[in-house]
Amino acid sequence: MRLQPQTSQQTSQAPSLCSVLIFAAALTFSPSAAGQSSSPSRNAANAASARRIIVSIPDRKLALLENGRLVKVYPVAVGAPDSPSPSGEFQIVQRLENPTYFRPGVVIGPGSSNPLGTRWMGLNVKGFGIHGTNRPASVGQNASHGCVRLRNRDMEDLFARVHVGDRVSLLAERTSESAQIFGAPANAGGTQVARNDHREPNASEERVD
Repeated sequence: MRLQPQTSQQTSQAPSLCSVLIFAAALTFSPSAAGQSSSPSRNAANAASARRIIVSIPDRKLALLENGRLVKVYPVAVGAPDSPSPSGEFQIVQRLENPTYFRPGVVIGPGSSNPLGTRWMGLNVKGFGIHGTNRPASVGQNASHGCVRLRNRDMEDLFARVHVGDRVSLLAERTSESAQIFGAPANAGGTQVARNDHREPNASEERVD
């Protein structure tokens, strides 16, 4: 069942394991529950503020900008080599506090064992989002099934600063803009990530995003 709009650009990736959240989100999401109004006036205010999230996949870092000014940088985990994060221009379409994680035969409610941590922000590409984690040691690595994950305290801070409609740029390669924001890479070799080439993980895998 298709529950999120596709991005306007051409993408070919299959849903990540984050997509297990989407069914729950469709049932439980409401503006009041997520702390987010979807009124036209708020959407207009969002556009006027020009907030933007930039995720450098090779650097494994996320930057929040507002009106072109750098607000904060967070370390993140991105897709593993066999399940890379998508790249391109997206938007936040959904915000959830204390999400419930679903996959076939497994339901994990809010709490310390939830793979999505304490916050979820869905993007307008099916099955992908930015969320917290119950594996903070994975942050800074290529470790997810495609989603961008932050330590819970960082995710809660970011969640409080952004809104539905804000832009999200996922960069598969370093650019002059990302170099200016994130500085020199930690290692000269970098991490190669396939652009828009997400592969659906094996259903027998026990890993979670």
